[in-house]
Order: sequence, then structure tokens, then C-alpha cells
Amino acid sequence: MFFRLLIESFTRQKRRKTLAGIAILLGTTAVTAMLALATAIGDRIHRELAVYGANIVVTPKADALDVNVGGLDLKPATGGAYLKESDLEKLHTIFWANNITGVSPELSFTGTLTKSLHRPFLSTQITGEQFPAAPTLHPWWKLQGGWPATGRISDEYEVVLGSKLASRLSATPGEMLYISKDGVRPFPLLITGIVSTGDGTDDKALMVLADAQWFTQRQGQIDRVEISARTRPEDAFARLDPDKLSPAQHEIWYCRPYANSIAYQIQEAIPGSRAEQVRRVEQSEGTVLSRISGLMWLISIAALLAAGFAVSAAMATAVLERRGEIGVMRSLGASKTAIASLFYAESGLLAILAGSVGYLAGSILAWALGRHIFPADGVTPLLNLVLLPVVVALALVVAVAGSTPSIRAALRADPASTLRGDA
Repeated sequence: MFFRLLIESFTRQKRRKTLAGIAILLGTTAVTAMLALATAIGDRIHRELAVYGANIVVTPKADALDVNVGGLDLKPATGGAYLKESDLEKLHTIFWANNITGVSPELSFTGTLTKSLHRPFLSTQITGEQFPAAPTLHPWWKLQGGWPATGRISDEYEVVLGSKLASRLSATPGEMLYISKDGVRPFPLLITGIVSTGDGTDDKALMVLADAQWFTQRQGQIDRVEISARTRPEDAFARLDPDKLSPAQHEIWYCRPYANSIAYQIQEAIPGSRAEQVRRVEQSEGTVLSRISGLMWLISIAALLAAGFAVSAAMATAVLERRGEIGVMRSLGASKTAIASLFYAESGLLAILAGSVGYLAGSILAWALGRHIFPADGVTPLLNLVLLPVVVALALVVAVAGSTPSIRAALRADPASTLRGDA
């Protein structure tokens, strides 16, 4: 009898059920789209903000130490400390190794350049970079010409000049320069390109890392590593000192992909290193993500409230039309619980059907929005099955919450008055 009444309620009140179903469908469509976008927005925003460069920088720990005796700084001007390039392989062993998306080691030294052996040498900073890793981490660099080849094939080194340095030397791609250091016999350089960066690199010369190591006789040594990693936006917990946390809190902090925790693990893996997050990148990413997340939550809550009010209005009208049916059931001895169960079963079944359709529609909408907003993101999955039970559960909550006021009002009415038409 219960299931027959349930089925008949859908066949006799198609219009009311359709209106309530459409309200739930629209609400769950919006919620599904927001949730689907939110689950992937972090990685996508990280890729978009990659134009700001690396978000973690690793340097020798000894460079951060102040050696002061009698007010005199005794630390060498060059820092004198280096990291082993071979230690970078240990980055694959840290807990968040899969979150590291780019690694660019460097070796800097001060050298002299000239266009002719008969002209004065110009002192400048020269940085050995790993190509193509360095340009990948700095996509805003604008290059005229080409990057140096990875490895020497002749006695000529290849170099890229910063735009300001090239202007001082009056140099252009394809010309030859000479490089020297500490009075060492000059070696020829072939200018492969001119790079404009908008920062201090405009005053530098860039060589292949292996060539810089060979020229300075520091094979296998580096003095700086730029790392790009997918991270979680920084919050108050991320800023805590991990060494002062309890073991339980330390484990939670360690297992969250904060830039600080990844830097901490890098320091553990690479001996004598000091890893720090680049705050301008992390703060920008955290600000953008928090604002977008807030907007998504606002849209989702508004959609669910609108759906709840629509369901409440549709159910109020449906219950009003069935006052006589409710009065008859009460007169025949049906309990309030049984009658309420019937109406809640109708709302629940409607929520499951409309919520499932809303999940499919929302997934398609999220997929289309994702491809439109992040066109370079590549192929993204259409369905996220983890969201299906969440969306259906939210649809059930909305349907039950919207139906409850009407059902309670109907059950409070006197059956005799209802049958006489007084109520």
C-alpha cells in the first residue's frame, strides 16, 4: 500500500513534482559545477601563477651564517659555500616529491667580458643555468635569438646576455665575446641570444651550467636551486615552527603540502642546504585561491537556499491539494509518522532522481567552464565520481528541509475539520 501511494503521488501531481525536481536539479547543477572546479582549481591556479617563477629557493646553509669578529665580517665575498649537484637526486625521496614540478640549479661567479682583446674588460656577474629548465621556470623571459646548446661542441662557449649588459657591450646575437676570470687566459664566447627579464638578470650573462662549472673548476657544484612545487595556500598553521610542535602536530604539519613543509623536507634531504619559500608567489597563490573559494561557496550556498525555498513552495502547494487525502488517512487510523514517512519518501525519491541528473549536468558545466577558463590545461576528466554521493546527499538535505514545514503544518491540522472543509 505504501509503495502504491508513493507511485500514485507522482502520477497525480506531475506538475508539482516537476517544479520541485527542477528546483533541486538547478541547485545541484550549480553545486556540482562549483565543487568540481574547486577540486582542481589549486593545481590550475598553480600553473597559471607559475609565471611568477619558482616558489622555493635552496642555497647553501653556510651562506646564511654571519661570521663577525670585532665588528668585521669575515665571510668570503663569494659566500664560499656550495651544494653538490648530485644531491638534487635526493629530491625524489622526500614525502612531497611528486609535487615538485620544476628544478633549476645555478652557479654564479664574477667574470669579465669584452668584445675585443684590445678593449677593456667589463666586470659582470655570470650565471650558469640548466637549459631548458631555467626558461621553463621563468616564462616571462623574452628572448631574442636562441638559448645556448646544452654542452660544448667546440672551443667556443655559448652565452645569452641580459638586455642591459648587451646594451653596455653593444653586442648582438651571433657576435663573439671573450670571457676571463682572475687573469685566466680569455676564452671565446658566442652570443646566441639577448634576454629581457625586467629584473637583475638583465645585467647578467647566462651560460650552460656545465660550462660554468668547467670554467670555474667547480665541477659538480652549484650555489642556488630554484624549485617550483604545487603547494597548499599558507595559513596560520603553516607559519608555525615545526621544531616546537608536538609530535602529533608535527606529523600533520609535515604531511601537508605547504611551501614551508616542502622546504623543510628539502633541507632534510640535501646536506648543508637552506630552503625558503618565495613569499610573493605563495601569498599571491593563497590570496587568489581564498577569494575564488569564497566566491564558489557563496554561489553554492545561494543555489541550495534557492532550491530549498522552491521545494518548500512546491511541497506546500502539493500538501494543500492533498488535505482531504491526509484527513482520510488520519481518520482510518494512520499515524502521523506513517503519513510523514510517505511525504518524506516522495521528497527523497525526487531528490535522488533530480540530484543525479543535476550531478551529470553540473559535471558537464564544470568541464566546459574549465576548458574555457584554463584553455591550456589539457584534457580534464568529465566526471568526478567522488562528488556523486556528496551531491545526492545535499539534494536530500534540501528536499527534506524544504518539505518539513509543509508536512508539519498538515499533520497539525484536525482530521474532522479537514474532511468538513473547514481547514
